[in-house]
Amino acid sequence: QVQLVESGGGLVQAGDSLRLSCAASGSASTMGWFRQAPGKAREFVAAISWSGTSTYYSDSVKGRFTVSRDNAKNLVYLQMNSLKPEDTALYYCAIRVAYYSTIYDSGNYGSWGQGTQVTVSS
Repeated sequence: QVQLVESGGGLVQAGDSLRLSCAASGSASTMGWFRQAPGKAREFVAAISWSGTSTYYSDSVKGRFTVSRDNAKNLVYLQMNSLKPEDTALYYCAIRVAYYSTIYDSGNYGSWGQGTQVTVSS
């Protein structure tokens, strides 16, 4: 049973930066970051392979966000720059556990954390 804990969220102004961290106690494979705003479905943000050599981003965050990991510390990071009000959401990290669909599909992930809130004011 793998437990994930997200941290690093907060209230910032548009254009500011935040770095989210995900502590994974246990083994890990591909790790994904997702976010969910009130009244909306959970959406893919970024993902990183176990080795860290492959990264993936949604079009809305590409060029602004960077995902990385430190396997020795069991940590995954999401560096968020040039934040926009539309980035406001509860951010989750998760472990990919299935491969029946694409890496962007939340249905392929499990062991979700509790999330960390990111709020960006205009």
